[in-house]
Amino acid sequence: MNQLSMKSTGNSSILTINGGSSSIKFALYPVKEPMKRGFYGKVDRIGLSGTNLTFSDPTKKHSKSFKLAVADHKSAANSLIEWLEKQNDFASIKAIGHRVVHGMKHTEPEMVTPKLLDELHRISPNDPDHLPREIELIETFRRRHPKLPQVACFDTAFHQTMPRVAKLLPLPRRFDARGIQRYGFHGLSYAYLMEELARLGDPAARKGRVILAHLGNGASLAAVRDGKSIDTSMGFTPTAGLVMSTRSGDLDPGLAPYLARTEKMTTKQFYEMVNHESGLLGISETSSDMRDLCASETTDVRAAEAVALFCYQARKWIGSFAAALGGLDTLVFTGGIGENAPVIRARICEGLEFLGIKLNQSRNAKAAPIISKQTHRVTVRVIRTDEELMIARSVLRSCPDLNPAVR
Repeated sequence: MNQLSMKSTGNSSILTINGGSSSIKFALYPVKEPMKRGFYGKVDRIGLSGTNLTFSDPTKKHSKSFKLAVADHKSAANSLIEWLEKQNDFASIKAIGHRVVHGMKHTEPEMVTPKLLDELHRISPNDPDHLPREIELIETFRRRHPKLPQVACFDTAFHQTMPRVAKLLPLPRRFDARGIQRYGFHGLSYAYLMEELARLGDPAARKGRVILAHLGNGASLAAVRDGKSIDTSMGFTPTAGLVMSTRSGDLDPGLAPYLARTEKMTTKQFYEMVNHESGLLGISETSSDMRDLCASETTDVRAAEAVALFCYQARKWIGSFAAALGGLDTLVFTGGIGENAPVIRARICEGLEFLGIKLNQSRNAKAAPIISKQTHRVTVRVIRTDEELMIARSVLRSCPDLNPAVR
């Protein structure tokens, strides 16, 4: 295996791990302010042909990539850890922070304990695409480095402030007692965005009405009042809400039994369809990537309809959340699409002038920090999210012994 050796800084650091359904992102952050990212990388295409480990070192301004001979997530996790252990900076790691997609009622990051792991195993059916793989990463590190503290950073925690009415699902009450309710996701991204808004001096961050639009392969929106989440588009699972790259978003629940009768579709097949074969990919029949669809929409009506549906639904969510908030002060775009697709931002905001939203076309085209017209009441921003930095901050706050300055 190719190795890229780094010179050890001699400083304590935090390793962040962001495990997805087919990838593992990692990054190293110093235990001091500013927490500027050190080396970072990812293992992608896990479970597919051509699994790669890509690595970058900003101090040396270069990166490398090499193939991993792995068959599944477990072997990918072991290969990644074996590679990390051979790097000089591994000795500086004093704690590990993990993104954990589903945290049920957990309201803040927590140290990993046997009790917490037992609970995560119990709720893993809630998100079979992510939780089992995230648990595997935690347990692999725990086996190889049992004395290294690990912190679980829950993507659902940000939304625990939602009022009861926003959490309830209209099902028989016995299911609510079992924890079947709306939780919401992308919480690490949203928490970072709210800290950035406060840093930028936006008064709505602490006392105001904010809509956050995390638009990427997975897409959701959140309504935030006075710094607290009051609603979000995703629900009990990340499949709900806005149409996404391969996820359907909200569907008529009667569709499942209908397809079971007419197509003999099993529960597993339905799950695979709504999570991996639907959304932009399902409608366009060609691509789940918004860049591809925008490039071909003038010649392919399927691509045009996929783009139009995405923008239409996002616009509806903004309108509904403005109603829930009683108005709007700030709208933030983030995520791969939200940060990099000015045409999509423009189409989403088109027709929202009645809310006080009007974009400055030239600033939007350049993805300026503020893309709204000064003459309109709502401030529209583009902020690049950083879930890994939020994980590192969460670890530091959870482990004050790492840095006396945070005690």
